[in-house]
Amino acid sequence: MDELETFRAQKDDFYRRHPQSPLPPHIRARFEGLVYFDRNPELVFEVEVIPADGASVPIATSDGLQRIYHRAGTVTIDVDGEEATLTLLAIPAHNGYFLPFRDATSGHETYGAGRYLDLEPDDDGMLTIDFNYAYNPYCAYSDNYSCALPPVENWLHVPIRAGEMAFGDH
Repeated sequence: MDELETFRAQKDDFYRRHPQSPLPPHIRARFEGLVYFDRNPELVFEVEVIPADGASVPIATSDGLQRIYHRAGTVTIDVDGEEATLTLLAIPAHNGYFLPFRDATSGHETYGAGRYLDLEPDDDGMLTIDFNYAYNPYCAYSDNYSCALPPVENWLHVPIRAGEMAFGDH
């Protein structure tokens, strides 16, 4: 198994067996694994992060509240000939970035509220964005969670057919 396959297998095992799984017990008992798009190498980007001012960004949540994040930077990618600039949010007490996004698959092939990526800067200062690792927030599996909703500037008009697909039981 390669790194992506191992990642997906470990995640499925966590969702199936771990007491902190977001799946309710009645679903966990018959859980056979998450559904993913096939690996898509065209949705892996190595980009330069344009630093942002660190300004506070209020982000709406799935339960109607707000959380405050901080704008860490922006990146620009090209998907199917369409250029998109995405806002990266800082992860507190961590050197990485949080990238919540929606795309043209949201609400159809993928979870309607959007998906997430957790990103680590590369050693050379660049950032690899691999949408094959895009994942659903816990609120896609249970109403017991409050999840950050992607800010409007991270709504893509193109489909990102990589990563986790919609979960059928919720």
